[in-house]
Amino acid sequence: MSDVERLFRTYNAQLVRYLTRRLGDRDWAEEVAQETFVRALRQDTIVNERAWLFAVATNLVRDEARKDARRRRHLSLLAEEERDNVVESEQTSLERAQEAALARKAIDALAERDRLALLMREEGLDYSEIAEALELSPGSVGTTLSRARRRLVESYEELQRDREAREKNAAS
Repeated sequence: MSDVERLFRTYNAQLVRYLTRRLGDRDWAEEVAQETFVRALRQDTIVNERAWLFAVATNLVRDEARKDARRRRHLSLLAEEERDNVVESEQTSLERAQEAALARKAIDALAERDRLALLMREEGLDYSEIAEALELSPGSVGTTLSRARRRLVESYEELQRDREAREKNAAS
């Protein structure tokens, strides 16, 4: 019988009982005890066998607890970061939706010819195509688009000011 077999037969039951009480989990206790005996295999000499085995087992549990605490902190930080990202994403999505709604209202507030000229230009139609579609002279398309853009900006900014004023009043 080898020294490790003798150590195992002599101390395994005590070590597993100790670790089970310490960890509250017999399977985990058996794993730690097994790792303790594996480490004993690597030792040339052990002066006080029982003390050495219990010290190694205790240190393995302590090391695992530290690793577990680090993992939990890391997971907690990741979860917090993910919550922040979700909240930020939801806020960004909401803001985008609000901005899109304002833009849509601003476009709808334009005169029909201005609105159609802008939308056609946005779709890539050139000035001659816009002129033909809207029954305008080709020379007036540039003026129409310029005026439409200016009115769109004015309308959008006014709607934005109104929204900000409503939000400010709702907050107070």
